[in-house]
Amino acid sequence: MSTRLQISVEDHVAEVLLNRPEKHNALDMRMFDELAAAAARLAAETSVRAVILTGAGDNFCAGIDLGIFSDPGDAIDPSSMAPGKDSHANRFQRAAFAWREIPVPVICAIRGVAFGGGAQIALGADLRYAAPDAKLSIMEIRWGLIPDLAISVTARNLVREDVLRELAYTGRVVKGSEARELGLVTAIHDDPLQAARDAARLIASRSPDAIRAMKALFNERLDLDAERSLALEARLQSGIIGQPNQLEAVRANVEGREPEFGD
Repeated sequence: MSTRLQISVEDHVAEVLLNRPEKHNALDMRMFDELAAAAARLAAETSVRAVILTGAGDNFCAGIDLGIFSDPGDAIDPSSMAPGKDSHANRFQRAAFAWREIPVPVICAIRGVAFGGGAQIALGADLRYAAPDAKLSIMEIRWGLIPDLAISVTARNLVREDVLRELAYTGRVVKGSEARELGLVTAIHDDPLQAARDAARLIASRSPDAIRAMKALFNERLDLDAERSLALEARLQSGIIGQPNQLEAVRANVEGREPEFGD
């Protein structure tokens, strides 16, 4: 039984709730592990077409629980820094990078603070919706650390290089509107969770084959040159076109009805 997360699935949309509101959803070792496990579980559920990631209470995630540095029960094993068996990411990085690896879109709804590891987990999502007064910070420098929850991958093409350096070097806090201007968040909404639910429902109404292929394309293209990127587009499209869900999308549009896709 999870003690750090609550997970629900309804109408093909999963919601993952970081559930330590008394600690502002701070990250202890159990939270790191449960986030990775939740992503792995949802990645294997073919009926899930979109995921919402949010926090209980007034905050998304305040970052690392400082007890990790002082509590012997939370001591960091050096092996935790090694890559996993099924991922390039290590034990800590998987809490953020697993949302990039999951084959369906992930939308992060941010209220209150997203500090340090919380901001990096948000960057692992496909989309980030934040409240106007939300506060974000790449805060690891305050603890004498570097940001190491996969930010070197997830922030690519989101945040301008010099801006990312300035945020990481200073650890300064930025609010919703500036975070949007800098590329840390996708959009500002008065109710980011409702906006995330609306977007997730819309995504879930589209062909799951096409959505999954698009996520694979957008993920992989970041590391490919033009030749391989174009080849990837063609390969993914060839696996979709003429298949039942693609044909259903055409029929539903022609007939003016809602499509009925298979998982």
